Amino acid sequence: MNRDHQTLALVLFSAFVAVTLGITTWVSRHRRGSAEEFYAGGRLFSPMENGFAIAGDYMSAASFLGISGVIALFGYDGLLYSVGFLVAWLVVLFLVAELVRNCGRFTLADVVAARMDERPVRIAAGTSSVTVSVLYLVAQMVGAGSLVALLLGGTSGAARAWTVVGVGALMVVYVSLGGMRATTWIQIVKAVLLMAGALALTVLVLVRFHGNVDALLNTAVAHSGHGREFLSPGLKYGGDWVARFDFISLGLALVLGTAGLPHILSRFYTVPTARAARRSVVWSIGLIGSFYLMTIVLGFGAAALVGSDAVRASNAAGNTAVPLLALDLGGGAGSTGGTVLFAVVAAVAFATILAVVAGITLASSASVAHDLYASLRRKQAKQAKQARRAAQTDQADQAEQRSEVAVARVAAACIGAVAIGLSLLAQNLNVAFLVGLAFAVAASANLPVLLYSLFWRNFTTRGAVWSVYGGLIPAVLLVVLSPVVSGAPEAIFPGVDFHVFPLQNPGVVSIPLGFLAGWIGTVTSSEPPDAAKHAEAEVRSLTGAGAV
Repeated sequence: MNRDHQTLALVLFSAFVAVTLGITTWVSRHRRGSAEEFYAGGRLFSPMENGFAIAGDYMSAASFLGISGVIALFGYDGLLYSVGFLVAWLVVLFLVAELVRNCGRFTLADVVAARMDERPVRIAAGTSSVTVSVLYLVAQMVGAGSLVALLLGGTSGAARAWTVVGVGALMVVYVSLGGMRATTWIQIVKAVLLMAGALALTVLVLVRFHGNVDALLNTAVAHSGHGREFLSPGLKYGGDWVARFDFISLGLALVLGTAGLPHILSRFYTVPTARAARRSVVWSIGLIGSFYLMTIVLGFGAAALVGSDAVRASNAAGNTAVPLLALDLGGGAGSTGGTVLFAVVAAVAFATILAVVAGITLASSASVAHDLYASLRRKQAKQAKQARRAAQTDQADQAEQRSEVAVARVAAACIGAVAIGLSLLAQNLNVAFLVGLAFAVAASANLPVLLYSLFWRNFTTRGAVWSVYGGLIPAVLLVVLSPVVSGAPEAIFPGVDFHVFPLQNPGVVSIPLGFLAGWIGTVTSSEPPDAAKHAEAEVRSLTGAGAV
């Protein structure tokens, strides 16, 4: 990378950081310190604003760079990611968005605890949410370390380490000072930048081929090194039965995991009504659908113009396909157009990483403060809380909310420190694996308990706790015992072999186990289901009566 690339990219990076820090500072001066403002932005966002923010939360660096890279390397099989991420939003729209907004307040645990014994359910759901969030954070920050350092011309371990630390520090500042309101506006700015950048590159690719998609695909086939197989299924996932089951497992994780991601669920609480939540999802589906269609063009464009071998030579996982494509579209290395386009893509990638990690950190800190802290505080603290509630004074309520928000800010710093530490240790791990694991854990632990709570009349507290742990523990354990960790040349520990589970993604096993554990826990529970609480939750979820 020449010095012009680095200088222009640094200028654009600095401009984005300055704008987002300005937003955060402005918001922090106008905050009231309430839990509703910190966690949900005061529920003041319109469906369109929240739709853009949801899209910004969902379209990560893995989407912008990773999906296009996989398509550039493996053609048809890479489309699984685009299709899986998009289809997942139909599950969110029809089964989750409106009901979650009506039943909950700030977190996933609010929905489940509405009709269960709060303490064990909140501890289980909070633990699962933090686990998913940390996995997602590590994936984003590992990507930040390798990608941004590469784009800036520094591929050394020190350059990547300082990039990870810088991203982690910025995300803690965004969340601690600005809360949900600042994070939402950062997501909106990022979504606009990402859509604009992807649209510009897509138009340039189509212009290069005079709008002839057939010519684009034929050229991609010619430069892929795989011939016509590039446009047929099976290039990546069509080997033995293990590869095919991995394909099914990854597809299940992508389609079902979205509805269990904590940072996505928390976005439904930033609008005033359930109807607004559903309209937010409609907005986000339009934006996300358009974006993933563009990643397909970018992926095949990179294969056609850059060549699969050149992409693989630059980065074995294909993460640099889009920057290399931008360089070619702008006129090649050394040209002014290439320099500008390359720097813009680098800045958009950096903005994407910063915005996503801020949203995830806020969701995980909310789980720590609102679920774990509230459930684990001492008995005396609970009695004091009850006394304050009995007094029913605004001052007591505000003091309680300030205490919880303070814990959330400390939690954001602690989670940021943990994510930075894990990311520094995991700099050589596969980012796609970490993202897939986060989706698999969300689909295994969070989705079963959420659906059972919303739709199963006889669901009990034991069923809820077993459902969470019955999906969470197998998902993590199966990955530890998989070829991703040991027994393969590209494993985390290639020198040892203790793998007994053949698949890389555990979703095909752990997702059914989560549902099965919830059913077994419920049917073996001596606790009678609370018909009154279920009726209340059902009315609230379907009508919004009594919703916060």
